[in-house]
Amino acid sequence: MLIDEIGVKIKQLRLENSLTQEELANRCELTKGFISQIENNLTSPSISTLTDILEVLGSSLGEFFNDSEEEAYVFTSEDFYEKFDEELQNKIKWIVPNAQKYEMEPIILELEPGGKSHEDDAHSGEEFGFVLKGSIILILGKKRYTVNEGSSFYYIANKFHYLENNSKEKSVVLWVSTPPMF
Repeated sequence: MLIDEIGVKIKQLRLENSLTQEELANRCELTKGFISQIENNLTSPSISTLTDILEVLGSSLGEFFNDSEEEAYVFTSEDFYEKFDEELQNKIKWIVPNAQKYEMEPIILELEPGGKSHEDDAHSGEEFGFVLKGSIILILGKKRYTVNEGSSFYYIANKFHYLENNSKEKSVVLWVSTPPMF
């Protein structure tokens, strides 16, 4: 970051926090004029003063001077990774790139007629699903549950489990696992 960008970035943070120059100045025990000079790059704050300003604005020196790209929060179909399993007759779409590093992992599972998901042994964590299209059978331990379009399922993953499609139409499920398992 260039020195003349400090003021612009402070102003941006101030506006994101819905503060006036006077409100920011009061919270930092500075004058409105000094905040204005900083924002207009007429003066530079000391490290100590900059640290105080950033604390009020909910940031830190490390975050403020980090020039790396902002983390992505929105993903489109170009970001998805797909894998078709010929044997199980399913397609998995990982809809959040690198979700394994997060606490949950959402996928879209498409099950062809007669298709099923990978059979999963008991593990720690929880799983949630919402049937977007068609109908599926949730096998959870020794029990079977029919889950129709527009319905959801949720369970602690402490039993053997998987999904299957016994219908004659393709089924589509939004499935979220925590921790990531897919």
